[in-house]
Amino acid sequence: MAVAALDTDFTNRLRRFLDIAYSAETRDSLATRIMDLVETAQSENLGARRNWVDQTDVMLITYGDSIRKPGEVPLATLDDFLRTHVADVIGNVHILPFYPWTSDDGFSVVDYREIDPDLGDWADVRRLAEHFGLMFDAVINHISSKSAWFEKFRADDPQYRDYFHVCDPAQDYSTVTRPRALPLLTEVGTAAGPKHVWTTFSDDQIDLNYSNPDVLIEILDLLLFYARQGARFIRLDAIGFLWKRLGTTCMHLPETHALIQVMRLVLDTAAPGVLLITETNVPHADNISYFGDGTNEAQLVYQFPLPPLTLHAFQTGNARPLSDWAAGLETTSPTTTYFNFLSSHDGIGVRPVEGLLAPEEVAAMAAKVEANGGRVSLRNLPGGGTAPYELNIAYLDAIAAPEDDDAARAAKFLAAQTILLSVVGVPGIYIHSLLGSRSDHAGLARTGRNRSINREKLDRTAVERDLEIPEGLRARVLEGHRHRLALRRSRPAFHPNAAQRVVPIDDGVLSLVREGGGDRVWAAINVSNAAVPVSVPASDLGFGSPEQLHDLISGTTVSVVDDSVTLTLPPHSAIWIADARPPSD
Repeated sequence: MAVAALDTDFTNRLRRFLDIAYSAETRDSLATRIMDLVETAQSENLGARRNWVDQTDVMLITYGDSIRKPGEVPLATLDDFLRTHVADVIGNVHILPFYPWTSDDGFSVVDYREIDPDLGDWADVRRLAEHFGLMFDAVINHISSKSAWFEKFRADDPQYRDYFHVCDPAQDYSTVTRPRALPLLTEVGTAAGPKHVWTTFSDDQIDLNYSNPDVLIEILDLLLFYARQGARFIRLDAIGFLWKRLGTTCMHLPETHALIQVMRLVLDTAAPGVLLITETNVPHADNISYFGDGTNEAQLVYQFPLPPLTLHAFQTGNARPLSDWAAGLETTSPTTTYFNFLSSHDGIGVRPVEGLLAPEEVAAMAAKVEANGGRVSLRNLPGGGTAPYELNIAYLDAIAAPEDDDAARAAKFLAAQTILLSVVGVPGIYIHSLLGSRSDHAGLARTGRNRSINREKLDRTAVERDLEIPEGLRARVLEGHRHRLALRRSRPAFHPNAAQRVVPIDDGVLSLVREGGGDRVWAAINVSNAAVPVSVPASDLGFGSPEQLHDLISGTTVSVVDDSVTLTLPPHSAIWIADARPPSD
């Protein structure tokens, strides 16, 4: 973009966004500083706009050292392992925070611009970026108490006095949303005396003060730095908490949305190949507000209701709440979509099903997770009391019953993963889900932190030894994923923006049709313990009157008799039915 265009259209939009959060005087000087950042980045040619995501885009979620091999740099081990086993079916990798850190397994960042030396260096990250589209974490709501920024705050350095929220504990904070059952304010010693600072997540994670324009400049410069290092996606962690204003929930405030719009504008202008994804573990309506108007905020938002609704379906054998939710999903703009996942480094959040499941249903789900060896993490409620915040367990153990053998575990889990691969959006697969990992009770006992149960570090040699056992759990799960992912890549009906239509057939079955690019696939997943007979008119599925259809997953043909597709879905099974003809180009 020419400088002249930057001075007009860019500046007008920038000022409009900044007006929401800052005074006119601050806005003008801040806009000038942001323009200088953008013009510098433009001169570096950070990359042309890339193609929008399509059905070949699948995201693997992993820590930089989730796969280890003695004597090797973990990021190099990860690169080689993924290239060996899944590069033909997974093209994108979300490396969870790989910066120096002090707590929360990386989410308490000491230095945003350095690589944890235990993982490797920036050359290792850039090498991964040569083989995969990378998602970087921008952990920008808070920073470690051991960071240079906070140390300078404690030293009463004038430049850093306003980098953090200094609070009066006598004020009323009762309306503030609390994600964890921990104090909101933390007292710290400084050269100017004791002060209370805002700590949403822990006393080691100090919230940044974006009302100070210097903080915004630091973060915008950081996002451009990540673009220089090869990021295709940037994940805005815990972004809903960004702006604080007493008397409100301090969640999803207009100022927060305005600052995301500034981030999007800067990246679209200076690094148009980078896509923003917002992480907000909140009810659906709040979550999708981060699409903005479909052009000015995040290109992708996490689909947080999917994990608990899918778990509820398999625990109860009833897919009705899941089906109703899927039927009500809003159509996104052509350049926005959902980011779907079932499992991640965090637990299974239950706040996103507020209004979708009754409190007693959430309580029953939590009780079953505990019966399967998991844990339940709590959050503080405004005015007192606690409620479940997330369920901590390997998703495979949450889905399967303790008495199941490996074949039954794999079948149930792959049925659930087929839901993930079927619904509208881009799927994200956690590395422990990809490899069929169980809950890490030893890790939980070692750290005492609930989330450690699903964050095990795996030895590459041991994993590959397990993968050589065809009837073993890891091999069954990985090969099941590979088969489905290879099929999905070839079907335009699974494009992240292809249409989705729920076709109810039985409460025990999630049934939906995906259509796009001249292609059509009917996905049906039986979440129940019973076989479900199905007979549905082919025309209801959009297939017209074919003589036969084809199940992509099993490779079998399905006869159509009297214009009806008639079959029986075994317990915990999945089908992808398509016309036997190949999709249109």
